[in-house]
Amino acid sequence: MRRHIALAIGLTLALLGKVETQEPQTFGAGVSLKDRTPLTRVLDRPAEFEGKTVRVEGTVTAVCAHMGCWMALAPDGAAGDRTLLVKVDDGVIVFPVSTKGRRAAAQGTIQRVGTNHSAEAQEAAAEHARQAGLANGATRTSWQLKATGALVY
Repeated sequence: MRRHIALAIGLTLALLGKVETQEPQTFGAGVSLKDRTPLTRVLDRPAEFEGKTVRVEGTVTAVCAHMGCWMALAPDGAAGDRTLLVKVDDGVIVFPVSTKGRRAAAQGTIQRVGTNHSAEAQEAAAEHARQAGLANGATRTSWQLKATGALVY
């Protein structure tokens, strides 16, 4: 009987040891700013931050499935209906789809996305809207964080 108990305990400990903790991943230049700008503040008043470099944090709710060139961040505790598009240069930084659901910090410049921006930025905004379930890919926001780096943890 003791042998069975010892075996069961050993097996339980072995299985618990297999639980993986995901290590933080740095993308691009990473995140060097110490001060965090609340994501809800950026979402509520993006024009106040236009052209400014900020650090935001939140939960990754969506990732570009084609090239990994963007991810969407939602404020902590939000239902996901309000997100900020974190856009990077195609091929320079690639966010894996597996980052969805994880927490992240991103650093970059807040930009308005409009017809005067690159086709790449407009397509990222439209794809984000499609993933969020908005009809005809209508953009949910006209703002993005043009990121130089991120930390996913």
